[in-house]
Amino acid sequence: MRMRRISLTGAVALGALLAVSGWTASAQQEHHTVVGADHVKFNPGPPTLPDGAQIAVLLGSPAEEGPFVIRLKFPAGYKIAPHRHPKEEHVTVLSGGFGMATGETFDPSHAPVLPAGSFVRIPVGQAHFAWTEEETVVQLNGIGPFGIEYVNAKDDPRTN
Repeated sequence: MRMRRISLTGAVALGALLAVSGWTASAQQEHHTVVGADHVKFNPGPPTLPDGAQIAVLLGSPAEEGPFVIRLKFPAGYKIAPHRHPKEEHVTVLSGGFGMATGETFDPSHAPVLPAGSFVRIPVGQAHFAWTEEETVVQLNGIGPFGIEYVNAKDDPRTN
C-alpha cells in the first residue's frame, strides 16, 4: 500500500512539474488525419498536367510549404512528357498500371508498366516521364511547394 502512495505521489509531482514548465505530451503531438475511401473526391487535374488527369488532395497542398499527399487518376493511354521537379517525388501505384522511366526523351521501352503496389522515388531534378495503358490511380507524397518543369517547353500544357 505504501509503495502505491509513493508512486501516485510521484506521478502527481511529475505532472505538476510538467504543467508548470508548460510542457505536456498532448501539446507536442498533432492529431492524426483520416480520409476514408468514400471521402476521396477527384476533381479535374491541375493545369501542369495534360487534360484528362484528375486529382484528389488528401493532405496539405502541393503549392504550399510542407508535406502533402495527393492522388492522381489517369485514363488509359495517358502520357506525361519528360519533366523535372524541384523536390523529391514519391509515387505509389494504387490501381491499374503506371509506366515511369527516367530520361529526357519519351520512350516507354525504357521501363515496364508497374502494377498496383509498386513504389517509385524520383530524386530532385531527375528528368522522367510517365504513361498508362489502363485507367490508373497513383498516390504522390512530397514536400511543397512542388513544381514541374517540362524538358521541352512545347510539352507544357500551361503554354498550349
